[in-house]
Amino acid sequence: MTSYELREHKVKLTSIMPATKDKEIVLPVREYDGTHGHDREPVLMLHGRSVPALAGFDLVQVPGGDPDRYSWAKELAQAGYDVFIMDLQGSGRSTRPGQMDDPCNTNPAQQPSVLVPHTIAAPCPPQYKTELGNSLSDWAEFGAVVQFIQSEVGANKKIRFVGWSAASFIMGPYTLQHPEQVESLLLLAPMFPARGRWSQQDANPFGRPPGATTLPVGKPPLMFGFPMHVTSKGGFKRSLTGPEHLWEEGIADLAWAACMEDDPVASKWGPQVNGDREGVLRYRNTYWWGWNGKTVPLKKDNKYILGDHVPVLIVYGEEDRTAVTRTPMPDDLSFSVPDLYSAIKGSRKLMFCFEGSGHSMVWETVAKTVHHFSKHWFHNSKVEGLGSGSYFREFDGNLIELP
Repeated sequence: MTSYELREHKVKLTSIMPATKDKEIVLPVREYDGTHGHDREPVLMLHGRSVPALAGFDLVQVPGGDPDRYSWAKELAQAGYDVFIMDLQGSGRSTRPGQMDDPCNTNPAQQPSVLVPHTIAAPCPPQYKTELGNSLSDWAEFGAVVQFIQSEVGANKKIRFVGWSAASFIMGPYTLQHPEQVESLLLLAPMFPARGRWSQQDANPFGRPPGATTLPVGKPPLMFGFPMHVTSKGGFKRSLTGPEHLWEEGIADLAWAACMEDDPVASKWGPQVNGDREGVLRYRNTYWWGWNGKTVPLKKDNKYILGDHVPVLIVYGEEDRTAVTRTPMPDDLSFSVPDLYSAIKGSRKLMFCFEGSGHSMVWETVAKTVHHFSKHWFHNSKVEGLGSGSYFREFDGNLIELP
């Protein structure tokens, strides 16, 4: 039985993203209010780099099963929370910068395998020669939604944050800058470069990055000389790794369909299959900074922000090849979830590594366990009676403490 109220909101603001600077943009926010008139306990869920928020947090299950099995948002609402799901500009149902509508503006290295010959006749150089998003614009958009939520539930009401993958680049630094707004932080498969980009201003680690008198940065060109990335349905499905028993039949097709539903433009790109376009997943190329081994241990009032002021729960998969880099890479692209746990110096931090799981746990059969962990964490900052420490979770649910 449904025990929440569905509302759809539109948060409007003036963009500071260079590609759409000074234009009004719209960030649609879906709300599942499960509080039934009681004290509203808000949760804000943010997507990662490529998959839009509704596909990740509110996936409708295949007919014949639990229709909400893979809707983390509805699960939290059923538990009595007021849940908000948002997309940043350029993702999901939010405003897409016009530069994203030109297939030539995709990563040149991806064009031959994804767009040629189905969408463009041959590789073509980007017309907009730098990235779209950056930390300043992302923090501003995220902050606008935070302010909207507080206008709905109470200006002094703290919010529980849930972020998947690259959401950590936004939620992490935002929490460090505004800990008074955050009740707790839950990061699923978080991206964390311990030696990641820093600011040129030691007094303000979240100011502009080195050499950036104007944004976007756009250097080096091979990484930031274009506004968006694309991936094919085949590439998307190949990225969903892990033991077969962790994947329900058809779930990859369902997740892909949800991504395409939110993108009426790129869903018409790509090869034709049985008379219909297969579509491609397009997503912003973004320049982030301020999330590294120097910022994570920052203090406020002589206490660590992460782990003292704001308790942190981290969940990731043993076979994650995205959030845990396995081969030598440049500092900005070398990621480690355990390094994030170590960098958090406060005492209220808890981490679980799930046996066999990959980067997309929101769609694995362990999704319900992740939902269960989040409800307990939000209720009393504990999971399985544990409030701190690092643990390996075996397939049978047994927990082994990690050194």
